[in-house]
Amino acid sequence: MQWQPDWGLRGRMFVTMFLLFVLYIVFVGILASAGVGLLGIVVVMGLFSFGQLFFSDKLALRSMGAKHVDENEYPELHRSVSRLSQQADLPKPDVAVADASVPNAFATGRSKSNATVCVTTGIMQTLDQDELEGVLAHELAHIKNRDVVVMTIASFLSTIAFMIVRWGWLFAGGRNRRQGGGGIVVAILASVLVWIVSYVLIRALSRYREYAADRGGAIISGQPSALASALAKIDNRMDRVPQEDLRSQSEMNAFFIIPISKGMIGQLFRTHPSTEKRIDRLQELEREMETSF
Repeated sequence: MQWQPDWGLRGRMFVTMFLLFVLYIVFVGILASAGVGLLGIVVVMGLFSFGQLFFSDKLALRSMGAKHVDENEYPELHRSVSRLSQQADLPKPDVAVADASVPNAFATGRSKSNATVCVTTGIMQTLDQDELEGVLAHELAHIKNRDVVVMTIASFLSTIAFMIVRWGWLFAGGRNRRQGGGGIVVAILASVLVWIVSYVLIRALSRYREYAADRGGAIISGQPSALASALAKIDNRMDRVPQEDLRSQSEMNAFFIIPISKGMIGQLFRTHPSTEKRIDRLQELEREMETSF
């Protein structure tokens, strides 16, 4: 496999993380000037950072009701992951399955050596073997590009801002409360602005990383058309998934290969490019690969 570094993705990751870092510094400065104790800021942010980095994979799997499976339970799935991991020059990740009708898959974990690929029973029932391997290769490309840990770290600031917006009164010191809480009002307003800016930056990065993972997955599997077919099938199948299943799993949108985008909320907070654009790019890659031989 001729794996070429995606400098477009790396550049966007660097710019996004730099802007988020600047935003982080400004945010801490505003909170400090508003009278929110710096020690409290450091402790809370440190705990959230530690929790997100080390436990986000477990929380993601638990939210999906997924469980790790061994080779005796899903031998074909394990064989596919093993072979594709070798082709991608990656350690074989753990394999998990979620009993869900939503046809989807995602990767999680903080490093290449500590990763899990999860598929739903719905996707295994929807796709043929080549299409499923295309999806698995897409998830392995996310792992190889370190997307999971980058997105976890990138989302940290927006999570903190959201928590302050929701629970800002807990950060108010006695002096602020006696004076009407003016300082914490400033902190909450700043948190709203920070959440909006970080949200936009993260969504822009998230959409580009899907293009990069599509291309990487197609290179790993050698079959862009199989992944394109899988995307089309999954997208069409979403229309027949029960609404309660879609609502229960919508919080995992950023991790899914195709997000749940039904309704106004799903469209407004879209984390992925449109399926049509992704398929067009895969078809273009197929033609490039055909002409290169």
